[in-house]
Amino acid sequence: MTPGPRTPPLDLLGVGAGPFNLSLAALADGVPGLRAAFHEQRAAFHWHPGLLIEGATLQVPFLADLVSLVEPTSPWSYLNYIKVRRRLFPFYFAERFHIHRSEFDNYLRWVSTELPSTRFGHRVDTVAWDPAQGAFAVEFTRLDPDGETLTTGLAHARNLALGVGTAPHVPEPLRELVRDPASAVLHSADYLAQRDRLLAARHITVVGSGQSGAEVLLDLLRSRPEGAEGLTWLARTPAFAPMEYSKIGLEQFTPDYTRYFHGLPQATRDRLLPRQWQLYKGVSGDTLGDIHDELYRRSLGGDWPDVTLTPGIEVTGAAHTGEGRIELSVEHGQQETKGRLITDAVVLATGYRERPVDTMLAALDPYVVRDEVGRPQVDAAQRLVLAPEIAGSVFVQNAERHTHGVGTPDLGLAAWRSAVIVNALTGKEFYPLPERTAFTTFGLGAQDRGDRDRDGRDRDGRDRDGRDRDGRGSLARPAEDRH
Repeated sequence: MTPGPRTPPLDLLGVGAGPFNLSLAALADGVPGLRAAFHEQRAAFHWHPGLLIEGATLQVPFLADLVSLVEPTSPWSYLNYIKVRRRLFPFYFAERFHIHRSEFDNYLRWVSTELPSTRFGHRVDTVAWDPAQGAFAVEFTRLDPDGETLTTGLAHARNLALGVGTAPHVPEPLRELVRDPASAVLHSADYLAQRDRLLAARHITVVGSGQSGAEVLLDLLRSRPEGAEGLTWLARTPAFAPMEYSKIGLEQFTPDYTRYFHGLPQATRDRLLPRQWQLYKGVSGDTLGDIHDELYRRSLGGDWPDVTLTPGIEVTGAAHTGEGRIELSVEHGQQETKGRLITDAVVLATGYRERPVDTMLAALDPYVVRDEVGRPQVDAAQRLVLAPEIAGSVFVQNAERHTHGVGTPDLGLAAWRSAVIVNALTGKEFYPLPERTAFTTFGLGAQDRGDRDRDGRDRDGRDRDGRDRDGRGSLARPAEDRH
């Protein structure tokens, strides 16, 4: 690879331009003199296109956009998008706190095309530390709309932000069938693209208890003839349970809780996460109500609809039958029994997992500090903990649930997390962040919130907004202290 003319390193290079790095790009755009670029290998932005089911809405209020919970006057807010589109009055009269998912996708695509720092069709291949430049050397490939190579390039950046997103997770017993194009077994990420094919099947099984599984089941149910629905919904969870949506319960998606969780011992964090499944694996109460209403309506004539809903079931195997159908091996955990289910199509609403970045970051791997089970350690400012010889920072987005908790993939924390990163980059609180965000007090250590001087300062002399008495921000630490 032949490098082009040497230019000063970027202050920040983002790897990936999904919603979280798009939030960072939007807030970074407001920082004078901050040189940033965000490389995304896709040709254009799309947000879960396979699940933009007609009528589906966000599970969070529209204020959980890219910037509003930090900087509501930003030109990249959802309200400004509505203003630019000249739709403020229709939105006002619609009285929608939870907007349509397709509208949110439109908003995100608008931001992605208008921001000057986004680089679509740019695939980051490798990242290494260049001590001579005091920056990361980033090799990338420019791609055409079909994904074919156009050119290669080299960029330097003092800091990186990894926001490569997640990939559909397919349980191991079903991977072979998903890879077979002739098989009607697919992940819910491909649902809309395969919807017509699914509707032609005699019997369809949906696997997965979360919101995606519920929305797919409801859409299929509404599209099937009465008395011949031919639907089964299976889930490993002990119930088709509503997502936690009480106002106090939702405070576990605040910065306060994130800080509390980050301060817990790793073993405690690992025990806690599985117990919080209803915070992120439950279903909207409205969606559960819609499913019940549809089932009830179909039972008015006296017959039960041909729909089976069974929680507590794990799919342990899958194979084609001789008749071209699909046989699922299943186990019921509470009954400790095994069985089989014959179906014609399977939709796997089995969630997403972090995209692997091992190849991309192979040159940095020796410098990454890991926990006892080999996961990267991430500090409170969203940085990978690196060996001291690496002077730059590698920030991560949506890859730190093991250190930052259930709010990691939540849209409501995107702007706050991006502001934490911007503040760390600038070495000051460029975006002032509230010290307190929840009425709940998480942990005993948080009780000293009330232990303040009357002028609003902590014992160590900081203002409530985190600034020292001389005006310096307290978020960013010198590189040698961050470990």
